[in-house]
This record gives sequence, C-alpha cells and structure tokens, in this order.
Amino acid sequence: MVDTETLAKLDFPLVAAALAERASTRPGADLAAGWRPFASGEEAAAFRQAVSAAAALGYRMGGIYDLRPLLEKVVRGERPEGLELVEAAATLERVAELKREILAAGEGALAETASRIGEHALFRRRVAESLDEAGEVKDDATPKLKRIRQRLNPLRERIVKRLEAVMDAHPEAVQERYVTLRRDRYVIPVKVQMQSQIGGIVLAQSDSGATVFMEPAGVVPLNNELAQLRLEEEAEVLKVLAELAGLLAGDAELAGTLAVVARLDVIRAAAILAEDWNLTPARSGPAGAYHLVGVRHPLLEDPVANDLHLDGRTRILLVTGPNMGGKTVLLKTLGLAVLMHQAGLFVAADSAELGWVRRLEADIGDEQSLAANLSTFAAHLRRLDRILENAGEDALVLIDELGSGTDPEEGAALALAVIVALLRRGARGIITTHLTPLKALAGRSEGLENASMGFVVEDLSPTYKLQVGVPGRSYALAVARRLGLDEEVLRAAEAALGAGGARVEELLAQLERREAELEERLAAAERESAAATRLRAELEERLAAIAAEKNAALEAARAEADRLLAEAHRQIRELKVQARESSAKKRDALREVMKIREKTKPRTGPGRNPLPGLEPGMLVEVPSYRQKGRVVRVEGEETLVQIGQVKIRVPTAELRPRGEGAPRPREAVVVDAGFETELNVRGLTAAEALEAVNDFLNEAAATGNSPVRILHGKGTGVLRREIQNFLRHDRRVERFHDAMPNEGGHGVTVVYLRT
Repeated sequence: MVDTETLAKLDFPLVAAALAERASTRPGADLAAGWRPFASGEEAAAFRQAVSAAAALGYRMGGIYDLRPLLEKVVRGERPEGLELVEAAATLERVAELKREILAAGEGALAETASRIGEHALFRRRVAESLDEAGEVKDDATPKLKRIRQRLNPLRERIVKRLEAVMDAHPEAVQERYVTLRRDRYVIPVKVQMQSQIGGIVLAQSDSGATVFMEPAGVVPLNNELAQLRLEEEAEVLKVLAELAGLLAGDAELAGTLAVVARLDVIRAAAILAEDWNLTPARSGPAGAYHLVGVRHPLLEDPVANDLHLDGRTRILLVTGPNMGGKTVLLKTLGLAVLMHQAGLFVAADSAELGWVRRLEADIGDEQSLAANLSTFAAHLRRLDRILENAGEDALVLIDELGSGTDPEEGAALALAVIVALLRRGARGIITTHLTPLKALAGRSEGLENASMGFVVEDLSPTYKLQVGVPGRSYALAVARRLGLDEEVLRAAEAALGAGGARVEELLAQLERREAELEERLAAAERESAAATRLRAELEERLAAIAAEKNAALEAARAEADRLLAEAHRQIRELKVQARESSAKKRDALREVMKIREKTKPRTGPGRNPLPGLEPGMLVEVPSYRQKGRVVRVEGEETLVQIGQVKIRVPTAELRPRGEGAPRPREAVVVDAGFETELNVRGLTAAEALEAVNDFLNEAAATGNSPVRILHGKGTGVLRREIQNFLRHDRRVERFHDAMPNEGGHGVTVVYLRT
C-alpha cells in the first residue's frame, strides 16, 4: 500500500512512536514502534473494532513481564534463576486472567484475539508446587530434597549449640557472642590474641584485624557433614530448576501467547492514544471516497481543522496560494488520516468516511540526491513516473509543488499533462502548485476542483483554512505593496504581468472580498442564534428554580430527619466512650445504645425477616461499629456477629451484606480473626517501612502475639538499621535481635513485645 519513504514523508513513524509510548509492556512497545498499515480492509476493521472494545472495557496490562530474555537464556542452555521462573509463571497466570476478563466482557475482535492465549497450566502448576514466592525451591519439591532438608535443620542446630558451648567455655576469648557464616561454614568471632585458647581453623579476619572468625576443631566434622548435605541439596535444586526450564522451553503455545499479549497491549495503547489525541473511528466507505469533517494534523499543537471531500465528482483538489499557508500540512493531514485508518487506528477528525486505498503515493519535499547524481527536478520526475504507473480509482495521490524546479512555462505544461493523465486514470488526491496557468484548468476539466488556503494581507498572516472552489492568489504584489515597496517598481511589475494576469488577480481579489462578506453575515446569524440559545437557557433556569422551591418543604423534612439521626449517632459515640471505663458502665451503655437504635431503626412487620437470606457464616457490614464481621447465629430481631476476636449482638435490621451481590458461602462457618506474625517490608522506602512496622506492632500488641518477625532483607542494610533504631526507642518492645542464619540472618529482625 505504501513504501517506507512515503510513511516517513507523511510523519507516520511519529504516530507509531506515540503508540509505543503508551504501551505497558516491552513486547507491546516494540510491536507498536514498528506498526504499519494492514494489508486488507478486513484486518484494519477488526483491529479498530478491538480498539473500541478495549476503550470500553479498560483492561490493564500490569504484572506482565517480558519473557523473551528468559526464553533466549533457556534456549541457550543457561540455568534460569528461581525468581525468573516465578515471574514467568506469574506472567502467564496474569495473562490467563486477562484472557478470562476479556472473554467475559463479550464477543468480537478483541475476544477473538484474547482467545488465542494459551493456558500453560502444566508449567504454572509445577512452578507453584516447586518454588516459593521468592524463587526458592520448596522442601517438598522432590522426595529427595525433602529428606536432605529434614537432616539439614537439626544438623545446623547441633552446630550452633556446640559453638555456643565453646563460647560459654571461653567467654574471655570471644570478641562478641554470636554465630555467623564464613565460606559457608559456621564460625564464631574470637579475639585475635586469644585464638589459641579456642583451637580450630581461622576462616576470615575483620577489617580492623582485631577479630578472627574461627571454626573450632569440634565443629569441623559437623560443618563437613553440613557441606556435603548442601552439595546434595544444590544438585537437587538444580535438577528442579532444569525441569522447570525444560517445561518452559518446550511449551509450543508460548510464542503464540506472547505475540497475542503484545497485540493486546498495542490495542490498548491505540485506545489510550485515541483518548489523548481526541481521535474518532472513521467509517469504511467505497473505494475513491474520502469525506473528513473537522480533520486536523494530530502532531501539531493547536492545529486548524478543515473539511475535506474527494469522490467521483471532485477527484483531485488543486490547491494554490502563497508559501507558508498550510498547503503541505493539508497534504500530510489527508495522507496521515488514511494511513492511520488503514493501520487500524482512529483518525484526527470530528467524523470521517474513508475508502480503502490500494496504493498511496506522495511527492513531498526536495529529493535531490548527490549520491545518485539527481537534481531536484529529476527526482520529482522519477517520483511522478511511479505515481502515474500506480494511479487508479483506489489510489491516493499527494503531490506538493507540481511543476516546480524547472522553467515555469515548461513546468506548467508538464504539470497540466500530469493532472490530465491522473484524471483519466480516475485517481484521487490533492495537488499543490504556484503556477497560474493551472488555475484555469479546473474550470474546464471534470473532476478537478480549485482550492486555496486563506491569507490575510493586512496582517501578512495565513489562516490555514481551506477554501474550496476559489483558486489562491500569489499575493506577491499585494504583500510587496503592503510592505511599502517602491510604487514605480510595483507598476512595472504589474505591466510585465500583463493585462490577463492582472485581471485574474483582480477577479480573485473580488471573490475573496465577496467570501469575506458572506462569512461576516454567517457570523452575525450565528451570534443571533447564540443569543436565542442563551435566552432559552435562562427560561429553563427559571423553571428549574420554581421546581426547586416546590421541593423545598420535602428537603426541609429530610434535613430534620438527618439531624435527628446524627444526634442519635452522637449519643451512641459518647456511650461507647463511657463503655470503655468499666464493665458496669459498659452494660449500662449497651442498654442505652439498644434503646436509641430501637427508636431509630426501621420497623419491620411481625414474623418477617428484615434481612432475607441471612445465615451463619455470611460476611456482613456493621455500620454502627464501622466494621465488617461474620454471622455466628441469627436470633430473630438480633444477630450474634463476630468482629475480629469479639462477638457482639446487634439488631438484625442494621446488618448489610458485604458488597452488592456478594456470594454466600457454601458452608456456614465461624472463623476467628488471624494474625500474620511476619511483616515483609522489602522494596519499601525507609519511611514507608517504619509506618508499616508501627501498624504491625500495634496489631501484634492488641492480639497478644509475641515474638514477631520483620523481614527487611539484607541489601545495603539501610532498612535494617532504620527499623532497629526505631525498635530501640519503642516502649512496646522488650527486646529484639537478628534471626538465626538459617532463618534469615541479618535479613530478618525478631521482636519480643512487652506483656
């Protein structure tokens, strides 16, 4: 349909780059960057339909990693990391969710695209069975690995206890009491001058040289046994990772899934681009028909919109006028609209109907080539030859400055012949020129229409508005006179122009004046219409005010009801505060709360359940406590509800199902509120982590859980230092320390709370 050179001349690569910027995944961005028009109208129409569906659905592409580097790594035979495989499985899980989301939304081109996503269930299941969230191989990934790790942990404990016994026996020789790892062997820190008292192997030394890390002789056999088990463990871990890598590499559907995901990303990016640029979908019309209302160049800031129409009656638009008036932009605007339409994208117009273009040819700009020894004119001739060769009813031709680059008379003759040939072949297009003889051709050639771009001589500025039916003036003499050029020189120029040329310029000037008058009349009519619209709006506003007064009494009554209800809520809050002071006051407060609720709750008929379908195990909202709870037992007008670890009775009428259409459980159960005793703050900033730790300690203290673990990772040590400094000054904390090496070491802090 179009070559790469023409795409560049019409700025389509810039549109593709904007599309790529709006993609969410790297594969999607790569696909969008190389986006091109489709080969058929059916493909482009299907893509546009998918874009419309994506705009309505608003699906997201979050949580999808680029699996191409991992696949290349596996194909090369390299061992993948566990975390890479976990990310791959998570990506495929997210992709499967995306498929279900799109298919559930309905049928159409978008659903057809999503349906081509594979399930990859075997790989996802094996990763879930073999790896944890951090990518570490689970103990029960294989029976052998489970047996090895069942021996490892007791062995580590024996080693640690033996090292602690050594430190107890020689406290004066120990620099600091803790067990650590050096060269994957358990050691203790010993003062350098007292290492002979311990006896054993020195595996490392501190930077200051004051401390050596020793493996006591009594621990050497145990460390050797541990090293052997670790080797066996590592071999089994590698075996598991190799199996998962093989499943990924052997998945025949994976390449197709990744291609579909990239395409879904481009579809979503096209929907975002349409919203950002205020684009609209063009209707598909018959071949050779181009009708655009309010079309504009999407890459320009504050572009001027124009109406463009090409069909069987007006096949070629001949646009004349001065330089810098917007003629070239007009060419690019039409060409880019056609390219975007045939690439499945929306176009920059208020409305559009575009026929399918078999071939788009453009001759825009100076193509002089020193390497090919071609002049500007010769380059244009070569391009014109190709344009004539491909011209037809379903071809679009865009030619800028036809006949330029050579003698004006010969250029005009050649340009006239080219236009006649294009009309004879039935081509559609826009041609711009400065040559006056061509303006007269439109009057006697069927299918050729004169047009011009607006220009204000008084301001010496273009309006960029297309004026169809009126040939453009050169404005050379008018601009020169406006700028104060010598009048004698101007008269000489007019004489050289000849009576015919001067007469043409005069007639064109009259046409412009007549058009300006008509536009002024139209503007006056529009102003009167706007005034009538404002008057109608005022009348409607008065009617609305009357209606508002009519409803004022009802609103006052509602406001009074709201006030009474707010007062009841205020009294309940005060009673809740009193209830915290003692058990006796709590009972009295509850009685008062029940009385207030009895006064304010909606009345229900005798024997009628105010909340049909309420049953044990159902999740409900308890508005008066601003909490969610689970039904324990329904007792008629009252229901026993568990909120956290507390069970309370509340009026049944007050309860609300948790969420509209919330599914009821298959089996009625009562679940105590749980508390996770480990907090993971990896990946947070220090400020975010400290806020999370503070909330975590509050909940732990309230539920009586101690000790608890804070997983901050090792990294640069900043999170560990900030968190432990926070704990050191927290009155809720009794003590804390790093976890054992086999339980996270310096990457985990264990916290004991005060009772």
